[in-house]
Amino acid sequence: MLERTQQKYGRSARAGLLGATACVAVLFVGAAAQAEDYNVGPIHIAQAWARTTPKNASSGAAYLTVTNSGTAPDRMSCAGSDAAGQCQIHTMSMENGVMKMRPVEGGLEIRPGETVTLKPGADHLMLTQLKHPLETGSTIAATLQFEKAGAVKVDVPVLAMGAAAPGSGAGSGSMMMEGHGNQMMMQGGKH
Repeated sequence: MLERTQQKYGRSARAGLLGATACVAVLFVGAAAQAEDYNVGPIHIAQAWARTTPKNASSGAAYLTVTNSGTAPDRMSCAGSDAAGQCQIHTMSMENGVMKMRPVEGGLEIRPGETVTLKPGADHLMLTQLKHPLETGSTIAATLQFEKAGAVKVDVPVLAMGAAAPGSGAGSGSMMMEGHGNQMMMQGGKH
């Protein structure tokens, strides 16, 4: 009987330990996926994130929200990233059923009191000449340059390939995009 009681409590203790370990792992992954907020002058940057890229991808995208609480407009550009040879802000437009990406010349204007969200299917940070694939659970860095407020380095958590923006519903569908001298079909959400 003593043996059976020890086995019973031993299994319960192991199950409890496994459950506690699983909870800690979930908290760790959730914390790693949350982006930090950044301030540079009157500019506030929040909810930076990127999606995992396929192993042989030469480009990827990152997204974030920028608020200008100042009294003057400012212009934002991407000065660089540790994950890519080049980082630019791109805009997207639909032309004849084809989604076209183009770099934003002179930086993206953020007017006073305005919040601009860089998101899939719209303006975004374009990371080209990737040095390595963007992997789920990792973090990349991007340096944003503001014409008036200055520069700020932003850590960007990489979410799963089909992930939606933090705090929003999942994206779906597919679209054809043209940019960088080629065309590509994006599925499972927007670029």
